[in-house]
Amino acid sequence: MKEVLVMDRFEQAEVLLKPQRVEVLRCLYRPRSCTEVAQELDQTPQWVYYHVKRLVEAGLADQVSTRPVRGISEGVYQAGARTYWLAPALLGRLGTSARSVRDELSLGFLLDLVHEVHSDVVAIAAAAETEAAIDLPSAGVSGEIRVPPDRRRAFMDDLRTTLQELLTRYGGAEGDAFRIAVACYPAVPRETAE
Repeated sequence: MKEVLVMDRFEQAEVLLKPQRVEVLRCLYRPRSCTEVAQELDQTPQWVYYHVKRLVEAGLADQVSTRPVRGISEGVYQAGARTYWLAPALLGRLGTSARSVRDELSLGFLLDLVHEVHSDVVAIAAAAETEAAIDLPSAGVSGEIRVPPDRRRAFMDDLRTTLQELLTRYGGAEGDAFRIAVACYPAVPRETAE
């Protein structure tokens, strides 16, 4: 099972537009037969097989083995990956990007940045599938801080200065290239799990 499967064809995305197929795919996080999935979802094996067949045809699940059951051969299937991403190239950003002239504090600038990071991570994941696994480290940092309204400007200035110092310190022409993308935006309340 792959860590990430990038859906780069419209047909793949279309297959997952049906909620029942997403449910079947979730059941296939480990190898299972259509009969086992049907029992979990309270459906018929035929109903499950129809959806599993579409998932396999789209390259989103795989038949990993067969086993004899009451004189017939029963297929065992598994999801193709732990995570499924839609390739940015399928739609991408519409229109031309005016990032160079946009205000760095605008939502449009942040959306352009997120699109670039998504595209880069998808490309790295695809390269890892075709080459020896990329051995360079990556890091993700996420957190929430609280800034009083009268200190917002000072916080943004400090953040920009700190990052600029880091980029200057390691900005030579030697060594492996890394991209740094930092996003700072108002926190959106998350629904708490019950």
